[in-house]
Amino acid sequence: MNTIFSKIINREIPANIVYETDSVLAFRDINPQAPTHILIIPKIEIPKVTDIKGSEHAELLGEMYDAANKIAKDEGIAENGFRLVMNCGNNGGQEVYHLHMHLLGGRQMQWPPG
Repeated sequence: MNTIFSKIINREIPANIVYETDSVLAFRDINPQAPTHILIIPKIEIPKVTDIKGSEHAELLGEMYDAANKIAKDEGIAENGFRLVMNCGNNGGQEVYHLHMHLLGGRQMQWPPG
């Protein structure tokens, strides 16, 4: 697949990168839904949540959550709380078919989310 996220990983298009390891990349969303809105993505192609293979991807998912915690602390939103969201499929609101986690914070989140 060749998604916009693949192009960001390959540095074919620019992004405001806030965190990077060998397997995870995080950057600011270009259409933020909260004062802090960062996308955390794996550097390998996994189209959606239902394509996750438990034992094969467990460590990678752990790295994504570790990244979220570190970024939340760096952004100053860890203490008051934040939201992590992974959309899956059309009805779930997924727009880019490359697994990604939204880190949202800096304001009071509402429930239900919509």
